[in-house]
Amino acid sequence: MKKDLVVLVSDRNMEYAIKGLLLRTHSLGIRQIKTDCYTHPEHDPGRLLRGHDFLRPFVNKYTHALVILDFEGCGQEQSPRDFLESQVEHLLMGSGWGNRAAAIIINPELEIWVWSNSQQVDQILGWSGRNPDLRTWLIMEGFAGARLTKPNQPKKAFEQALRIAGKARSSSIFYQLAGVVGLESCIDPAFNKLKTLLKTWFPLDKDYSMSCDRIDNE
Repeated sequence: MKKDLVVLVSDRNMEYAIKGLLLRTHSLGIRQIKTDCYTHPEHDPGRLLRGHDFLRPFVNKYTHALVILDFEGCGQEQSPRDFLESQVEHLLMGSGWGNRAAAIIINPELEIWVWSNSQQVDQILGWSGRNPDLRTWLIMEGFAGARLTKPNQPKKAFEQALRIAGKARSSSIFYQLAGVVGLESCIDPAFNKLKTLLKTWFPLDKDYSMSCDRIDNE
C-alpha cells in the first residue's frame, strides 16, 4: 500500500519544521496522512538540480511528492522563484511523478516562516519577559520597519535573537515553532502554495470535518 507523501528537504531544520507542520492536519484543513521526510546530501543546490533523481525510486511507493528548498543558497538566485519551481516540477514530471509532485521554494529561506506576531515565538526563542520585547528589538536592530511583520534578513535575525537570549540553535526549535505558530495569517507565497497543495491532495473527509467543527463549537 502506498504512503501519502514523501518530502525532500535540504537539512534537519527544514525536516523538523515540515514534520511539526504536517502534524497540524486540522489547522491545515487536511486529513491525517502518512509521510516520510528525507534530506538531500547536496542541500539546496542538490534538490534544485537532482531532487527528481533522488525521488525517482519512490514513484510507486507514495501518492505524492514535495521538494522544498530555500531560494537563498540554491545557486540560481538570479532567476525568479516561480520559474525555478516550474523547472523542478518539470523534472519531477519527467521522472515518473506526472502531476503528483510539486516544488516549494522559500524566499529567502525557511526562517521567514517562523516569524509571526504570536507570543509563542517569543517564548520558544527565549524572549518572554525580556526588555525590549522581540518585535521592538527587530526594529531597533534594523531587521524590520515599524510596519513590517517579517524581518528583512530572517535567518540572521533568528540566529542573533537566539544568541542574545542565550539559547542554543537546534532543529527542535523549528519543530516547536511549526507546532504553534498561526497558519491563517501567513501571506508568504511559498507557504500558501504548500497549504493549497496539501488541501488539494489530501482533502478532509466530510465526516471528519463535521466532527472537528462540532469540537470547535463546544
